[in-house]
Amino acid sequence: MGMSNLLEILRQQVDSNLPDLNTNDSPASLQVEAKHLLAVAKVLYTHPDLYFDSLSCITGIDNGPTLGTMEVAYNLYSIPYHQSLMLKVVVPRSVEAMPVVPSLTGIWRTADWHEREAYDLLGIYFEGHPDLRRILMPADWVGHPLRKDYQDPSTYRGITVK
Repeated sequence: MGMSNLLEILRQQVDSNLPDLNTNDSPASLQVEAKHLLAVAKVLYTHPDLYFDSLSCITGIDNGPTLGTMEVAYNLYSIPYHQSLMLKVVVPRSVEAMPVVPSLTGIWRTADWHEREAYDLLGIYFEGHPDLRRILMPADWVGHPLRKDYQDPSTYRGITVK
């Protein structure tokens, strides 16, 4: 399986307007719209010529208020084909509402805790996640500490925060 074959398959089965792979990234990356993420992920996992059977990591990125976007990067690996791929989704950043990205827990079970971490620390909402709740911060914590505009509270439950 080659990366050109991968893009051809995805364009035939999901969206003919998918952009080219960014081969300058390591691993090569493909930016997809949030509305196509679930379909692209299903093809990457189920197509016999691709079979990306491992989701190694999900990384949330806050590009800050100036750019007004957040990203979610998915590191995928195909064990039988020894291929790596990074999927990237860019979503609008807002203080009023969380960015929304489809959950991939129905395809790769490893997405569960990775998505919960991105939700907890960055405030990215993974639609369809079976148990989306805080994983590192207390349940009553206000805000998302890895956002660029996050302000530490002065106190938490009567204790001074430094």
